[in-house]
Order: sequence, then structure tokens, then C-alpha cells
Amino acid sequence: MKILLKNGNLIDYKNKVNDKYDILIEDDKITKIGHKIEESADQIIDCTNLKVIPGMIDMHCHLREPGFEYKETIETGAKSAVAGGFTTICPMPNTKPVPDNKETLEKIIKEAKRVNLCNILPYASVSKGEKGEELVDFEKLKNAGAIAFSDDGMPVVNSRIMREAMIKADSLGTFVASHCEEKSVSAGAINAGPIADKLDVQGVLPEAEEIMAAREIVVSETNNVRGHICHISTKTTKNMVRDAKKRGVKITCETCPHYFAFTVDEVLNTGVNAKMNPPLREEKDRKAIIEGLKEGTIDCIITDHAPHSKEDKAQGLEKGPNGIIGFETALSAEIMYLIDTKEINYLDLVKLTSYNPAQLLKIDRGTIEVGKVADITIFDPNETYMYTEDKVISKSKNSPFIGKELKGKVKYTIVGGRIVYKG
Repeated sequence: MKILLKNGNLIDYKNKVNDKYDILIEDDKITKIGHKIEESADQIIDCTNLKVIPGMIDMHCHLREPGFEYKETIETGAKSAVAGGFTTICPMPNTKPVPDNKETLEKIIKEAKRVNLCNILPYASVSKGEKGEELVDFEKLKNAGAIAFSDDGMPVVNSRIMREAMIKADSLGTFVASHCEEKSVSAGAINAGPIADKLDVQGVLPEAEEIMAAREIVVSETNNVRGHICHISTKTTKNMVRDAKKRGVKITCETCPHYFAFTVDEVLNTGVNAKMNPPLREEKDRKAIIEGLKEGTIDCIITDHAPHSKEDKAQGLEKGPNGIIGFETALSAEIMYLIDTKEINYLDLVKLTSYNPAQLLKIDRGTIEVGKVADITIFDPNETYMYTEDKVISKSKNSPFIGKELKGKVKYTIVGGRIVYKG
């Protein structure tokens, strides 16, 4: 099978390319890149006025299967992901049962292969049952296909356990992704402050994230091992990571589109669909997250795609679960709140969404080069559309972007040389 992409604006961070190119794909590989390729192909795609980038990689999402298929399945999640331009996604292990053993992990991998839409590289849990008490068999799970380890959503409270986990993961060439939440100060529904007071709900203190982020930096620095902090949301966390990196600490971090698109004020507009953990913060934090993306403190953008049913979310701000879906709106949020505002350029965006995640995960993806696997995202940066519930592909509909006009539309998602989505 030959696919020829014509006249697209190719953007590749690794090779610092941002120019019009044709790309020839044969079977699963890129075989030619040139300003004008005249060759017969089974399919020719006119990419005039479209951006062509390495397939986007989401190294932190939730697919809910096994155990919570009423919210999302591996199949519905993968369909949502490719519609958003993602060619590789890494689901977190807060399922039922938890992939804390080889058998459960292999079932997830088997179902992902059956669905066969995008690359699905699952995390295994750090501790058995995500209880934070006893470590899993890191080596056995890594050999079974775990991309990395996390108890995401259930912070590892015991510092001795976390220290052992980070050291063990590092010795195997992988890492622990830490959901930073100090439980003694994390109770609440939304960020502590005037909005929480106005709505008469308990506020989550920003220190809940910051205290535990500081712990992970200490463990990383003292033991000279990799550490990765999930979905950072505050100015203080960003500054701590920045300062640690300047000292040469092997710490990395990620953030989500909602932390640079919204503040806690969005709760007044969309209620429980703007409730997540960590919560939306203040304007100073939103600006700091953007600054962190620009300066290189924040290594990548992830979605933290977290589907919940309408019935679950209908319990309201205090009782409703944390999390929003994010696959289908991430690119639009990046275009609207980072590109159009001139905070970053498209080379920077590709670094944050494709190249850096591939480097962190140590997978041979994130670039468009001859000889590489053809994982490619093609989008129209100028197309606008109303994001309504009937357009949502995910099984769940919990998004603060619903009802808003968005800009930037994925036109094709190509995984291993196969067109898996056409918009």
C-alpha cells in the first residue's frame, strides 16, 4: 500500500523542518520526503493548507477497561484518541482489576491489539492494588509490556515505598509517574479561594500538589534517579521543577491543556465538567504553566483523558468524580491558547506533543524521517467548529469544551501507514 501526501506543511522538531513537502508512505514506513514527489500511489492526499506533524503521543490517559466499561472501553477510547490526532496513548492503571500482575497487563495489551487503531502502551501500577503498601514485580511487568509505572489517582503516600519504586524503575531504564497529592491537605472539590467560598464548597489547597512534588524532586536528586511528575498545575510546582532541572536533577513533568486554557473561574460556567484533580487554579498559575512550556521546564502536554458517565458527574461538585475527557479537544486548545496567542510556535508544539513524549518513553516515534514508521497527524489549523455532545466520539461527554467554538481540526490520523481516522 502506497500513500502519497502532497503539498503539506511538514513540521518536524528533531530536524527543525517547517516547510512544504511531499511524503511517500509505503506499507508502514516513510520512504521518501521531497519538495515534489512524482510517483504513483494507491492513495494521494492533497494536504494543501494543512499541517503534517509526527503522530501525537499522549503519555497519560485513562481508558477505564477493565472494570469501568460503562465510562469508556479500550475501543471507544482509541476511537476518540485517533479522532484527536493521537497515534500513541498510554493508559493509566486505575482499572479493576489493577494491572499489578502480568496476566491483567497482558489482557489489556491483547485487547489493544485487537482494536488495532493506535499504539496503546499501558502503565502498570507501582503497588499491588494501588494501595501504596507493597511494590509490584517491576521487572516482570516491564518484560510483559508495561511502558512505565504509576499509581495515578492514588498517590503513593509512603515515602519509603516511593523511594524504592523510583530507584527500581530507574535501574530498569524506565520511570515512575507520580500523581502528586498530599492527602492530609487535599480534601475538597475545587481550588481553594474565592470561587470555592462563593459556591460554599471545600477548596483544595495548592500545597497538596506542591508538597509531594517537592518530595519526588528530593528523592530524584538524592538518589540520582529519574522522576516524573504528573499533570502539574501550580506556579510553585513549576518553579520547583525549573530550579531542580537547573541543578541537573533527573526530573521531568507534564501538564494538560485545561491548565493553560482555563482557571477555576470555568467552574462557574461548566460546573462539575470543570472538576478535575489537580483542580483548575488561579490566573497566576495558568500563566506560569504557559511560561513552563515556553522555557522547557514542562516536558510535554498530555490529556489526562478521564471519562465519567453523566450519572456519575450528576452527583455535583462535591460528590462528582474528578476528571474530563481530552483526546478530541487537545489540539484545538493548543492552537487557540498557545499558537494563536503567540506563546509558542508549531515547532515548539511538535516538541511538546510528539518528540519529547517519545524521548521520555524511549520509543522510536516523534519524528517524520525516511525509514521511520509512518505515524502522522494531519490537521487544518484554521477550521472552526462547535464542539457539541453529538460530535463527541468518546463514550463519555464530560468536557468543559462542550458548547464552545473550537479551532483546529484533525483531517487524517495515520498509524503504521494505515489511515485510521479521516475527519
